[in-house]
Amino acid sequence: MTLMAFLLLIILFLVFFIYFLGLNPQDITLFFLPDRPLTYPVAIVVVGAVLLGLVLGYGAYIYSTFSGFFRTWRKDRAEKKTKEVTSLYREGVGRLLSGDIKKAHTLLQKTLDRDPARVDTYIALASVYIQESEPREAINLLLKAKNIDPRNLEIFFKMATTYEEMGLLDDAALAYQEIITLESDNRKALRALRDIHLNSQRWPEALELQKRLLKVGVSKNRQADEKTKLLFIRYEVAAQAIAAGKGAEAKDTLKDIIKQDSGFTPARVSLGDIYQAENKAEEAARIWQEGYKALSKSIFLSRLEELYMGEEDPSTLLAFYRSAIVEKPQDLLLRLFFGRLCLRLEMVDEALENLYAVESSGIEFPQLHSLLAEAHRRRNRFDDAIREYQKALGINAHLNFGYVCEECGEEEANWKSRCAHCGTWGSFALPNRSLITGARPLEVREIHHGEREAWQEED
Repeated sequence: MTLMAFLLLIILFLVFFIYFLGLNPQDITLFFLPDRPLTYPVAIVVVGAVLLGLVLGYGAYIYSTFSGFFRTWRKDRAEKKTKEVTSLYREGVGRLLSGDIKKAHTLLQKTLDRDPARVDTYIALASVYIQESEPREAINLLLKAKNIDPRNLEIFFKMATTYEEMGLLDDAALAYQEIITLESDNRKALRALRDIHLNSQRWPEALELQKRLLKVGVSKNRQADEKTKLLFIRYEVAAQAIAAGKGAEAKDTLKDIIKQDSGFTPARVSLGDIYQAENKAEEAARIWQEGYKALSKSIFLSRLEELYMGEEDPSTLLAFYRSAIVEKPQDLLLRLFFGRLCLRLEMVDEALENLYAVESSGIEFPQLHSLLAEAHRRRNRFDDAIREYQKALGINAHLNFGYVCEECGEEEANWKSRCAHCGTWGSFALPNRSLITGARPLEVREIHHGEREAWQEED
């Protein structure tokens, strides 16, 4: 606005004021405080009110203008800071991924100093501390991040995996539990917490989580494995009940497991164990005989031998072997165990007959030679060789073979339902079982008594 226009506006206002004053010569009394009246001409009051309104309006306009300018300035400043912090963060993460841990630490610490409320910086810097073998410092950072954003699942996952690396499985379990509390159908957390319980052999807790995992749904390519794992865990819960003297409670569970997975060896073994503990030898024998016929696992033959020899009833066991060999003359595992039993019963000729059938297949493994050597020793042959075999293999009175995990090769003197090394159920079997079951003898025939006498004459 020019000076002339402003002066003209003032003149017009004065003219209007004089005109308005001439039309309204009367006074008006106003009370701003009790007992203190003020009297003014009406024109002055009206014009004063107008001027006051203009002043207040203009003041509000100036305040709004400066306030908007200040907000814009603060916003621009915040955006600039955010860009700088983001640039530092990205460079720090890039250094971390490239393996430049020292530089990554410097950049991420600078990022954190510039913006202490940025959660992803805490997580990235925690990864740096883990790389620097300082997991406790990483946990401290993650706890600070948790205070900032207590519902951030990434923080809890990072805490859980860090605790696991530190060997603090109970703390890791609590972190996974917090994730499940926030998101009850989080499959990754359910699976990880289940695995912790599996490793800690907390079978009931693992079973509950496995049921929840299947309930929330798993991908099609994992569904069969997860259902199988459910059976494994159910078996371990049943095994705990058996160990606690509650075999009757576990019986139905084992039967259901066998019904759902007929190839699950531990369930058949343990079901027979329950019947044996209940003094139901016939039921136990039936379970183990059916188990061997279905699965051809040596543990069933070992259990049958322990049962009948413990009952001082070797004749029934001999009848089982002879009948089974008639049905399956090519089953070298049967012949191997039958040969061992014959040695225990001092039936050396029949032992040799079956052991030779195994040897004729061309397979080579120490346990077979041990049995053959022992048989020859009992016929007063190769005493020096026998002593060497016994020294090398540690043969005991029962000529035990021991067991080996077919998944990882772990060896055990006694059969176990689950390999402690690789975690596989039902994997323990006779060493070199696959060689025996896959081989066939050159000729399977009876050895007549005349032939046996001829061998004896040769000796």
